[in-house]
Amino acid sequence: MIRTAAMAILFATSFIAHASEEAKGKADPAKGKVIAETVCVACHGADGNSATSANPHLAGQIEEYLYKQLKNFQAVGEKPAVRNNPIMGGMVAGLSDEDMKNVASWFASQKQKPATAIDESKIALGQKIWRQGDFKKGTPACAGCHGPAGAGLPAQYPRLSGQFAEYTEMQLKAFRAGERANDPEQMMRAIAAKLSDAEIKAVSEYAAGLR
Repeated sequence: MIRTAAMAILFATSFIAHASEEAKGKADPAKGKVIAETVCVACHGADGNSATSANPHLAGQIEEYLYKQLKNFQAVGEKPAVRNNPIMGGMVAGLSDEDMKNVASWFASQKQKPATAIDESKIALGQKIWRQGDFKKGTPACAGCHGPAGAGLPAQYPRLSGQFAEYTEMQLKAFRAGERANDPEQMMRAIAAKLSDAEIKAVSEYAAGLR
């Protein structure tokens, strides 16, 4: 009986410790809202809907993806940031890991005010690349990772639907030039390297119009 009681206490202690760790790791969007309204608002808007295409929409973006990007912008000790951006590096320098999880949770919970495709002449080519890729070039379909409607895949691939075409184009060109290098297994760098300027512009326009 003593042994049974001891086992029960051990189980209860283990359960409480596990629950405590879970609670500790859970993001708090309310706290993230405060950060968004004070640190992020000027460039991304308090709700993550940017007013200019130079800065991406963050509203409705995948939470894990946002957190990863924030971590990648932050230098750790003498180690430089994985994603080099002086402005974002400065913004995240004072954020704790918990802060980044909270603000990522806040933006992910917001409703995106999507951008729209502007140049209709690019849509047909963009749709072909998105849905089919290019077998001859060995370029996979964007939909394979980002989804048919551009919603992305949690923890792995970002949402691209409704994003500014200009911003998506800029990022694809940065991947192609190797200026952005925080893609797992160099996946985006390898894909972007096979795309021409015209193809990048076309697929970026197409993604902006996805819903």
